[in-house]
Amino acid sequence: MAKNAENMVNYGEIITKKRGIIMGVSDTIAAIITAPGRAAVGIIRLSGPEAVAVASAVYEGKADLAACASHTIHFGWVRDPANGRRIDEALFLLMRGPKSYTGEDVVEIQSHGGHVSTQEILRLLLRQGVRLADAGEFTKRAFINGKLDLTRAEAVMDIVDAEGDAALSQALAQKSGVLEERIRTAREAVLELVAFIQADLDYPEDDIERLSDEELAARVQAVRGDLAALIATAQRGRMFREGIKMVIMGAPNVGKSSLLNALLGRERAIVTDIAGTTRDVVTEHLTIHGVPVEILDTAGIRATDDQIEAIGVERAKAASREADVVLYVVASDRGLSEEDRESLRALADKATILVANKSDLAPDAELPDNVPTVRISAKLQEGIEALEETVAQCILADDRVGSGDEAVVSNARHLALLERCAADLDSFLEGLSLDMSKDILVIDLQNAWENLGLITGDTASEDLIDTIFSKFCLGK
Repeated sequence: MAKNAENMVNYGEIITKKRGIIMGVSDTIAAIITAPGRAAVGIIRLSGPEAVAVASAVYEGKADLAACASHTIHFGWVRDPANGRRIDEALFLLMRGPKSYTGEDVVEIQSHGGHVSTQEILRLLLRQGVRLADAGEFTKRAFINGKLDLTRAEAVMDIVDAEGDAALSQALAQKSGVLEERIRTAREAVLELVAFIQADLDYPEDDIERLSDEELAARVQAVRGDLAALIATAQRGRMFREGIKMVIMGAPNVGKSSLLNALLGRERAIVTDIAGTTRDVVTEHLTIHGVPVEILDTAGIRATDDQIEAIGVERAKAASREADVVLYVVASDRGLSEEDRESLRALADKATILVANKSDLAPDAELPDNVPTVRISAKLQEGIEALEETVAQCILADDRVGSGDEAVVSNARHLALLERCAADLDSFLEGLSLDMSKDILVIDLQNAWENLGLITGDTASEDLIDTIFSKFCLGK
């Protein structure tokens, strides 16, 4: 392998091994890691070289913490060494590095919950020379100490922020390393290609293994295809993470508000027989198959001379244009009007489900077969589960929801870097087809390698790392 390629490998190794020195993690930090407020248990975490010594200084019990084995639990009191005052009963959980969350010595003090006790213990620890942890600093230290790459570190906050089962499952999969593995595999493949090209450039007369242009193109296309597959998951990843917007629309008095109430399981929208009752967009939130859904009930679509109702109709149409899925409601006892058919044609580029309400009145009404259709009775709460199932199948590829073993791109930073890397590889392939010089083309591969490293953190700058972890909550 050529010297330049070897240097690239070493560069990555140096970054990983020397992060702790570069970023200065020599002190001991502490923070309350449980949510504020009244609770059964409050937890204060210590991490750093003096974690055990500081915990020993405030511990009153039978054990000698300094001499205790790792991953042991000790009951006792938290005591102020300055005056001997007991603050609270507590459990001291001892976890010595590197077998801890941060890779450092860690002690977690589990006291009674509540604001006063936990804050008093934290203040006591700070008086022993411990520093208050910054937001996300425990996870940042886990990254610095090689316990996590950036994809897995970012997944930690995705777990905290998850608003549905699908988002949680996706975050847990990322935390387990499925995305990291895909990125590292691609990165290693790119680096190998750089090594081949660089060796050919540096030792043109030596008897070394070389790749033809056809072989180079095939290998780059294979990596490009894998990245394209990852990029293609971004929309679903966004839906899992952020949820979807679902709009209920249709003509007046077809049961749109009744459908909203049925989906929510409570009376949220006013239901009357008077056409035009709903004049503005009513927004609510629910979860369908583990995915957060923002659902909007809109004004009935019809021509009207009523100025206020007309505004509501226009807002309904605007909401449908921004929706991920549209539930278009018709009354089974009426069938589809020409206005309904026109509206459905306007929604041809949207994921649209035709909801035939009032099926108890006309269960056999003829409906079009060119759009997914569900028959329901919002009044009798019939067909609601089938509708939810159809939403999952239509939008969320339900067979894969919650599988927990697939790499899914849900982070905007990851997506941008993957797209940048894909562009680098496209540039290489284009240049190769034009018979450009290899010493120029190899720059595209080096850029791709760098961009993939930014995803995992191998080539990330200290400023980027600080920015990422600053978005974490205190205690993580």
